[in-house]
Amino acid sequence: MGRAFEYRRAAKEKRWDKMSKVFPKLAKTITLAAKEGGTDPDMNPRLRTAIQNAKAQNMPKDNIEAAIKRSQGKDADAYTEVFYEGKGPHGVLVFVECATDNTTRTVANVKSYFNRNGGSLVPSGSLEFMFSRKAVIEFEITPETDLEEMELELIDFGLEEIESQENTGYAYGDYTAFGTLTKAFEDKGIPVVKATLERIPTSPVDFNEEQLTDIEKMLDKIEDDDDVQAVFTNVG
Repeated sequence: MGRAFEYRRAAKEKRWDKMSKVFPKLAKTITLAAKEGGTDPDMNPRLRTAIQNAKAQNMPKDNIEAAIKRSQGKDADAYTEVFYEGKGPHGVLVFVECATDNTTRTVANVKSYFNRNGGSLVPSGSLEFMFSRKAVIEFEITPETDLEEMELELIDFGLEEIESQENTGYAYGDYTAFGTLTKAFEDKGIPVVKATLERIPTSPVDFNEEQLTDIEKMLDKIEDDDDVQAVFTNVG
């Protein structure tokens, strides 16, 4: 995955660093997970992972518990997950995942980010084939870690491949294997930093630095929106 991997990772870390936005987004993820699968993390892999990701970002325990409690209130009933697809500057393809209590507001905002940057939304489903939905687990690599042995142990749980960068490893599997793969990491005592569902471009495209600047300008606007949970592109 090379340059595409480096770009996605750097861009993602840069955006997760916006701490004022991170906690509300993490809380919404926890609330939605608890709403859909129950409030017991042991019985709800998605909730368990959402809590783990929140702790990795130093989200206070009180905030996590409040987000879980919120899932049982009337406010949670209004929340729904919606996806938007579009083309941005220089033809970049963008997939936007949102969690909102007002789809009219959200679609108007997302549409405006594209329009103001020379792009536009496209019909739902248009870009599905341009991305592969994957379970991505970020984990620590210690001196005792044997990546080849780990691959053999985890392949029966849905692992497709492992990539490494310095002391951090990234395990990839089909999105349907998210629950079994994250549980396998837990059962085997492999220290997980973060686990997410991501959309990986099937045909990454290279853009020059000037084009990337234009693209990043639009992505920053999209990701600053409180309703936006994740953004994926076909940048190579």
